[in-house]
Amino acid sequence: MSATFRTDRDAPGELFIWTDIAPEHEQDFNQWYEREHMAERAAIPGFQWSRRYVRHGAGRKYLALYRTQSLRVFGTAEYKKAFEQQTDWSNTNFARMSNTQRRVMAVSLLGGAGTGAVVLLVRLPEAAQRQALARQCAAYLEQTDGLLALRVLTPDPELSTPLPSEDVQQRSLDPYLVADLTTLDAARILAARLQQDLGVATNDVSEFSLLWDLQSRDLNAGRS
Repeated sequence: MSATFRTDRDAPGELFIWTDIAPEHEQDFNQWYEREHMAERAAIPGFQWSRRYVRHGAGRKYLALYRTQSLRVFGTAEYKKAFEQQTDWSNTNFARMSNTQRRVMAVSLLGGAGTGAVVLLVRLPEAAQRQALARQCAAYLEQTDGLLALRVLTPDPELSTPLPSEDVQQRSLDPYLVADLTTLDAARILAARLQQDLGVATNDVSEFSLLWDLQSRDLNAGRS
């Protein structure tokens, strides 16, 4: 794998939505994702998959990630139409979200392969952390049992339009490490190593379980 960080518009992209929802709206929120929103996004030309996660422990609860062929997909007419002309159900749930982060990310660093049952999400606010991770990425993949793949996502400031539920005064466009792992124990072992090696803060580490992985090719095959 390359240790070069990519932020160019030809790099693979990911749409990153991390949010909370009030308990009284949670059932409808989950139904919206399952019955409409995941498939709607996965069907946009240039999108490759949609994945959704729920967090272990306290904090911002739901994470959705959407991979695209490149960042340029977010400038296409098809994506702009989907973003600017939301369904009524989408607008209802966007209004109910709280504490939201919406980012359009470049996949800046990518190693390994596979989708894990668990994801470790780590905020990397310091350039030195990202540089050290790039140097040690291959070693983490080789030496951490249960670690399938990892990638670093870097926000594109121009494309990362905030949703109404985000506090723009407190907004920080930080890169994140996303690690796919087989078990929660493996995630915690990796987290401990990152804290030791990179000085990652405990409150910058979050653990998630996979709810759904929807591949665009499977969606299209089901419609043929």
